[in-house]
Order: sequence, then C-alpha cells, then structure tokens
Amino acid sequence: MKFFLWAGFLLFVFSCKQKEETIRPTVQNITESVYAFGKVKSKDQYEVYAPVSGIIQKVYVTDGSAIKKGDVLMTLANDVSALNQENARVATQYQSVEANVDKLNEAQVTIDLASAKRQNDSVLLERQRKLWANDIGSRNDLEQRELAVQNSATALQTAKLRYRQLKKQLEFTDKQAKKTLEISTAVTKDYSVRAIRDGKVYIVNKEPGELVSPQVPIAIIGDADGYILELQVDEYDISKIKQGQKVFITMDAHKGQVFEAVISKIDPLMNERTRSVTIEATFTEQPPYLVPNLSVEGNVLIRAKQDALTIPRNYLIDETYVLLQNGEKRKVSVGLKDYQWAEISSGLGKNDIIKKPVQ
Repeated sequence: MKFFLWAGFLLFVFSCKQKEETIRPTVQNITESVYAFGKVKSKDQYEVYAPVSGIIQKVYVTDGSAIKKGDVLMTLANDVSALNQENARVATQYQSVEANVDKLNEAQVTIDLASAKRQNDSVLLERQRKLWANDIGSRNDLEQRELAVQNSATALQTAKLRYRQLKKQLEFTDKQAKKTLEISTAVTKDYSVRAIRDGKVYIVNKEPGELVSPQVPIAIIGDADGYILELQVDEYDISKIKQGQKVFITMDAHKGQVFEAVISKIDPLMNERTRSVTIEATFTEQPPYLVPNLSVEGNVLIRAKQDALTIPRNYLIDETYVLLQNGEKRKVSVGLKDYQWAEISSGLGKNDIIKKPVQ
C-alpha cells in the first residue's frame, strides 16, 4: 500500500514538472544595453605625491579645505637643503660680476697705463729717428727706442687679453653660481607639496612626523563641485561602446532613482587583470548630493526600438529557434536583446503560441 502511495506521489510531481509553459509574443518597446559598474569621481580628481622622501614637518590643509593652484599643502623637513640653498645664495652674491667690478677696473687701469706707455715710447722713437737723421746719437740708442715701442705694444695687447679673460671668467662664475642657486632653490621647493590646480581636498592621508615617499599618495584632490562617472565595461561588450552614448545610472545613495549620463571618454587600453575597459561619463543633470567613490551601476544604451515583437530570452533555443505549441521547431530572426527580452524580426507572429524549452 505504501509503495503505491509513494509511486502516485512521484507521478504527480513528475507530471507537474512536465507541465508546459506557453506564451504569445508581446508587442512592447525594447532597448539593447550594455551593463557597466564603477564609482563616482570628482572631476579632475588626482592623488597627491611628495616629490621627495622625507618627514612631514607641517600640514596646512584638512579634509574639505578649498585650495588654489600653487597653495602649499604640506612641508617636509629640509634643514640640509635649506643650508645648501643659503650657501648657494652667498656664493652667488660673492661671485657675481657686480661684486667683482673692482677687478675689472684694475685690469682696465693696467690697459690704460700700457696704452700711455706705448704712446710715450712711440713719441720718443720718433724723436730718436729725427736725431739719427741729423747724425745725432748712436745706432744703439735708436734700436733701444724701437725695442721699447715693441715691448710696450706687446704689454698693451697682453693687458687687453687679460681683461677679456678676466671678464669672461667672472661672467662664467656668475652664471655658474646663479645656476647652482636655481638648483638648490628647486630642490628646496621639492620639500613643499603644492596643489597643481584649484579644487577641494577630499582626504589627507598623512600627519606631521610621518615618513612619506614619492610612491605613496598623501592626499586626494579634485574639483569642488563637478563629478564624473568612472565605469568598467567587460571586454566582450566594449566594441559596442561609443562616445556620446547615453548611460542610465543607479546608485545606492539615491535608491529608486535613475540618472542619465553621456559617455565622454573611452580608455584605449584594457585592464589585463579585470579584462575590462574603463570609460568615463558625465551627468546630464547632476544629482543633488554626490561624494567621490560612491558605487554606481549603469546600462549603456546601444539601440532602442518601439512596438517591437518580443519574447522572453529563455524561450529561445540556441538564440535562433523557438518551439511552437504543436512541437514544431521554427527558425526565427532575432533583433535587439536586453537581459530578459529578445526582439523577433521575422519567423513568428503575435498570435503564435510558443512553448518554453525544457532546460
């Protein structure tokens, strides 16, 4: 008796499972879309890094601070760098051309004296030649005067050469000292972390006394009011994505609401680890409250059609056939598809009845 009851129960369950599910196609609007997920980012958001390694001496901003381009966010301890800069400044002052003008003046005086001597020797030579022409004086006296003129001319040329060399050396030393000061000043500036554009400090990750390096972000800065969407699209779907396409966005921070955005950028490189491509979108109308890193989900609108003949996607067989109520397997042409519905372009009428395939 128990055996018959159990067999009857199994037969009932089996017959229920084999009950056919049938439907007629539905005429409705359908859209084809691609799923994307990601987060909200501040416009022009970037991470701040220290130019050099060091210990934070002072932090000048806090979370939420409004900043301008060039504002100092924090400074690092830089005693050695400051001393080097001061040393370079002193050297620049000492080695400048202006500070060594006395040396040039002295060299110019030497030129003037040599020039005067050459002129005087030339006058004496001319006088000696006139005497020699009148048979006055000796040949030796004339040669001595000629030698004196040659020596004074050589001395004048040497004085001028030394002046030019001194001036060139002083100018070189001046430029070298100034360049050293520029380098020292640039190195010292590296110990001041500055904002590269106007915006808002969203978070400061470090405090005075902590060690920082160029590899670790110390703050996040972005636009104070503007926000963008950073979304991930699977590599399977990226070929369908184009700039200017609409994206319908939902987020936990605004439950039950849908926001419209437009794709503004598509990264040219795929992330090998996630096998996805990053795209950016801008809100058509920005929600009233946003902060960076809010999670979002989106559907990128690829195509849309009104009054389309549709069936549930799970009624398709191999994405190409449907099963009629009489058991006939009919080939159909499939148009747009979303996650639940598929458009039937041809092969099926709105009065046909189809069965759900057995999974």
